[in-house]
Amino acid sequence: MTVISPPRLDKQSFTDPAEAWQYLAWLYHRNTGFIRDSLKALAAGEVPAGRVRACYPQVEVRSTSYSRHESTLPYGYLHTPGLYRTTVTAPDLFKGYYQEQFAVILANHGGSIDVGESETPIPLHFAMPANERIDGEALNALNIPLRDLFDAPDLANTDDEIANGTYVPPRGGPYPLSAFTAPRVDYSLFRLAHYTGTDAQHFQNFVIFTNYAFYIDEFCRMAKAYMQEGHPHYESFIEPGNVVTDNALRGGNIAGTAPVRAPQMPAYHLTAAKGRGITMVNIGVGPSNAKTITDHIAVLRPHVWIMLGHCAGLRNSQELGDYVLANAYMREDHVLDADLPLTVPVPALAEVQVALEQAVEEITHTAGVETKKIMRTGTVATFDNRNWELRDQSEIVRQLSQSRSVALDMESATIAANGFRFRVPYGTLLCVSDKPLHGELKLPGMASDFYRTQVSRHLQIGLRAMEILRDEPAERLHSRKLRSFAETAFQ
Repeated sequence: MTVISPPRLDKQSFTDPAEAWQYLAWLYHRNTGFIRDSLKALAAGEVPAGRVRACYPQVEVRSTSYSRHESTLPYGYLHTPGLYRTTVTAPDLFKGYYQEQFAVILANHGGSIDVGESETPIPLHFAMPANERIDGEALNALNIPLRDLFDAPDLANTDDEIANGTYVPPRGGPYPLSAFTAPRVDYSLFRLAHYTGTDAQHFQNFVIFTNYAFYIDEFCRMAKAYMQEGHPHYESFIEPGNVVTDNALRGGNIAGTAPVRAPQMPAYHLTAAKGRGITMVNIGVGPSNAKTITDHIAVLRPHVWIMLGHCAGLRNSQELGDYVLANAYMREDHVLDADLPLTVPVPALAEVQVALEQAVEEITHTAGVETKKIMRTGTVATFDNRNWELRDQSEIVRQLSQSRSVALDMESATIAANGFRFRVPYGTLLCVSDKPLHGELKLPGMASDFYRTQVSRHLQIGLRAMEILRDEPAERLHSRKLRSFAETAFQ
């Protein structure tokens, strides 16, 4: 079948990051616009005489030397002489990110950023903005399968081989420049809107996950109070359905319509300039949700994500409401076994640990020994079976004892392991809500009192920790602990 494409343009070289971004953005919009215009023409009855195809832009850089560089950043390094390449998408969403990556590579290695067209087709689904509507009835009336005329997503382009460290490039390249290909990024951008009820553009660089709606209710209450009071840092508060409440200092307007049905894992965004706000996601219960949402948020390259939630305390010395700061994880979640073998350790990251402990001390007005009375540091065990108590206890208790676990939940190790896998700094601070091994369970009245008194303080600790991390220099937060031998240059 004849392929109908826009005129193919020559690759161009740039030494200015802004100009490189401008050209790749122009290429992207030209090519996606070509696909959309062809679909609109089809809806009007103009059937194309062949397959409509336009390809993603791609970025290339070349290293000619093993010379070392002076940067203290853990990214922006071309590990071997040769050609490096990646396809790119959503240039407007990632404008600041792309320009920073280009600038760091040019500063470390010189040369140029080369921008051109790849051989990877843009699927019809990913060329269509989420808010753009087409005449579906007219297309259905034509009785022509869209896949006969347009490219569909190809799973061969959307796997995590690069991020997992299992991709083996040919000698001399092209080596991967980024952990994610453009189709993989597009796939996640669309899934994020589906799962969270908010567009990807609203996500902030500091992300909190929780497994209880109580935390979301308190986050919404605090965020709306910030907007009414005119908080000096946060600009707006965004809820599912892209409902936007502006800061009173910016007019205090409210726009958007809440969805009829709540999304599976609703996200809420306390936004700030340059993405320096806080996103909070209710992932619900279980490691499958935890993996799913972090798989997708990872493509946004956040600066850090942490888990705030409830757990089972495993030590008799713990009290309900005590905190657990994870410094190790026992992974019995199993959802990442194929991507990150259990033989791979998931280390605690000092910068995140210090921020969480400092936040606990500030919010609870404790220090030293007094802090230790309300917070344990130790191993968190993450299980995939919520009703583990109903199995034979002897084997499970022995395993928990041998691992020195102090708490058990269903999400924390998954979030930490995916942070490790995707080079996103991570941390965990949990609150003990029951002690099943010791027969200490909450009665209904006790539960209400527990949630009322503990959730607000726990959330305040999480928000304060994010504020502390927000002030960390990039070279400290994006730790070299998360980088492998032959690492991609893009962060």
